[in-house]
Amino acid sequence: MSKTHDRSSSPSSNDRHAPLREDVRLLGQLLGEVLVAQEGAPLFDCVEKVRTLSKAARDGDFEAAQQLHERLQHLDVSESVPVARAFATFLKLANVAEQHHRVRRRNDYRRNPNAAPQRGSLREVFPRLQQAGIAAEEITTLIRRMGVELVFTAHPTEIQRRTLLTRFHAVEQLLEQRDRIRGFSDEECAIEEQLRREITTIWRTDELRHERPTPLDEARSGLLIFEQTLWDALPRVLRSLDKELLEATGTGLPKDAAPIRFGSWMGGDRDGNPNVTAEITRQACHLARWMAAALYEREVEALRRELSLTDGSEELNAAVEGAREPYRALLREVRDRLNRTRHWHVARYNNESPPPGSVYLHADDLRQPLELCWRSLHETGADLVAQGRLLDLLRRLSTFGLTLVRLDLRQDRARHTAAMDAITKHQGLGSYAEWDESTRRRFLIEALERDSSERLRQQPSTTLALPTDLVLEPEPREVLDTMQVIANEPAASLGVYIISMASQTSDVLAVEYLQRAAGVVEPLPVVPLFETEADLTRSPEAVRDLLESSGFRDRNGNQLQIMLGYSDSAKDVGRLAASWALYRAQEQMVEVCRDRDVELVLFHGRGGTIGRGGGPTHAAILSQPPGSVNGRLRVTEQGEMIQAKFGIPGIAERTLELSVTAILEATLTPPKLPADSWRNVMDDLAQRSRDAFRNVVRGEPDFVRYFRTVTPEPELGLLHMGSRPARRGGGNEAGIESLRAIPWVFAWMQTRLLLPAWLGVGEALQGVLESQQRETLQAMSRGWPFLRSTLDLIAMVLAKAEPSITEYYERTLAPDDLHPLGHRLRERCRLARASLLECTGKSDLLDDHPVLEHSIATRNPYVDPINLVQAELLCRVRHRNETELVNALVVTVNGVAAGMRNTG
Repeated sequence: MSKTHDRSSSPSSNDRHAPLREDVRLLGQLLGEVLVAQEGAPLFDCVEKVRTLSKAARDGDFEAAQQLHERLQHLDVSESVPVARAFATFLKLANVAEQHHRVRRRNDYRRNPNAAPQRGSLREVFPRLQQAGIAAEEITTLIRRMGVELVFTAHPTEIQRRTLLTRFHAVEQLLEQRDRIRGFSDEECAIEEQLRREITTIWRTDELRHERPTPLDEARSGLLIFEQTLWDALPRVLRSLDKELLEATGTGLPKDAAPIRFGSWMGGDRDGNPNVTAEITRQACHLARWMAAALYEREVEALRRELSLTDGSEELNAAVEGAREPYRALLREVRDRLNRTRHWHVARYNNESPPPGSVYLHADDLRQPLELCWRSLHETGADLVAQGRLLDLLRRLSTFGLTLVRLDLRQDRARHTAAMDAITKHQGLGSYAEWDESTRRRFLIEALERDSSERLRQQPSTTLALPTDLVLEPEPREVLDTMQVIANEPAASLGVYIISMASQTSDVLAVEYLQRAAGVVEPLPVVPLFETEADLTRSPEAVRDLLESSGFRDRNGNQLQIMLGYSDSAKDVGRLAASWALYRAQEQMVEVCRDRDVELVLFHGRGGTIGRGGGPTHAAILSQPPGSVNGRLRVTEQGEMIQAKFGIPGIAERTLELSVTAILEATLTPPKLPADSWRNVMDDLAQRSRDAFRNVVRGEPDFVRYFRTVTPEPELGLLHMGSRPARRGGGNEAGIESLRAIPWVFAWMQTRLLLPAWLGVGEALQGVLESQQRETLQAMSRGWPFLRSTLDLIAMVLAKAEPSITEYYERTLAPDDLHPLGHRLRERCRLARASLLECTGKSDLLDDHPVLEHSIATRNPYVDPINLVQAELLCRVRHRNETELVNALVVTVNGVAAGMRNTG
């Protein structure tokens, strides 16, 4: 195996992926050595035999496929688990190599100034915008007001233990070191030995979660990504933005600009999760502030050591009373105050009395001494020094504040209705739950307007004050306790309040009422979440009613935020129909708000997988309706996608860069409006797709039984992936209505059918292709970014799907009477593939993605055996639910997730 590579080669070199193949070969070789050393040659020989048979089966060798099935069927659990773990570990190491190669390729582009810039980079986008006729002033104005907010959620899709994530991260760092010392044989051998040690540690580490994580565990995990990468990645991206902006427009990035911000749902999302309480939310706020204080303390100490200058401005010298090293004297006080702040939040987290002394509770208090240093350095001719660590620190403060993230709160509208019902009954006004919409709205508007009048007169509000003798059931009490947390915590700690399953104006007004009743001085913006197709269709009317509701704009100003649910809409009508419903809803809401001079900020609740609205964020933003981005956007980053997008510094920087450039492009050069003829065809596609999807999911009488028999959905609760139950209400009903979108997608992914992402697409495309609109549809698939992006994502899913693997699960687990349904589902999958190719005119689903095609082809022979073992284990678990069998099953679930590169 060659260990040399010409690092001077251009990014466009034909052999640009040779280093990736070399890394994968090396990691596979080292894993084999570890298996022999730790488990003995028999296991290694077994793994190699299974791998050889699996590859031959992939090449169409029927006899090899039979031998593979027989070999895995007869393995004892003590044999099958190590085999599955071996394949799973290889896939995880291959994932690390691919992630590292992405960073390597990005560095190649940046290293070679003569090469074309990387697509979507700042260096590529700014000139392209100017070539499109966008004036420099337009670009700089947009950058100054830009608001991209990435919201991290604790959806239970991160299946790996953090302990192992740390070890795989160490492997990536060693691969990076190996790139730097190429050609130095001793150093290369030393790094390979370190890699061998890491892989040994990984192999000897328990990969199972034996306890379900708590919401605070999830919050801690989410915050660690800031310490791991984002704390340093953010200022590097802003420095790059400053440089490219200055070159393109002659104006740099203001030091207080914050085009990127971060939010979180970890510890705030209580929708369907009874484990998230008001106390958990309070603790999550202090946890974030503790982490922020610790990071700032470390950074201020580093800055203090750096600023050994003795010359300071008069202002600075006066502040430190003439100290010999004025910057160090000032920053020593700042550091010590941050230290007290950190301990203060630990005490508040634990409900203990905080220690004495001043602390930082507001970002401006920390900004003042840093700005003083900035002014002094400039006044004394040390501008260059100010442009270093101090500037990075000021930019961090503008972005992260003292909280790192703003915590959103989310709850189902039914919980608010129950709380309001208890209040109105106590007041002798009747049952709020039984009132119609007009009665609810009238009551809420009158109460809110009286409260606003009292506030304007600076009088204590008596209209909405909750009676002290109000006795509540636990669920309404929890709602009011949460409102009390909003009232007590600093406003900067919290983001917005999201209402799940919102559909009426009263849903929003009720949360306004409850906040004011709890004495919230600065109420959180209330954000309705439209999730089902029916709610999306009604959303423009709901927005219009809300904006025209008496007093609403007086209380909330001229900005409105709306959240769009991708997961549940796709589960409701299928991916294609849901995508069109989301597109139309955005278009119409934009028009409603534009007519009323209201700025609309859309919050996209996208899942990690394509079946839940996931996919590359950059492409998704560029395919949004014209006018729907307008410089501002919020989007969720969920579960395992947080590590995938932000776990490695170089990839974190690329993710942030793509977020910025996508907003720039979508705002300044939006796609053209689709022609009416295209809309008509899209309406037809959506209707056909919706009908086909529902005919299966709701119309097939045995569909739910098939789903729960052939997939591991009933066993998902054994995985301890997240703090939230898999089903709304925590029950175990047989239907999919109560099933969350994540396990719905996760289960189909495990069996490799990936049904939620493509079901209904084949029938829709075939129907239109066979009509007189065939040429129109083909033109749409080429010329309309929305449809092109949607079909491209579905093609990626279909390229990953393996109906033959699903058929094996069916033969192993399902009674004969379910087999015809399974056959029909696989035929629908084949129809989706064929229709998509006919529509796009491509010869292969991944014609435009050769790297992904190679990756899938490489992975399949390693994932297949894990699937076969999993099917056998499911059969055994369902006959005898023993701990050993369950643990073995979890190992296979981890392995398939690693091979498919996602979970839910």
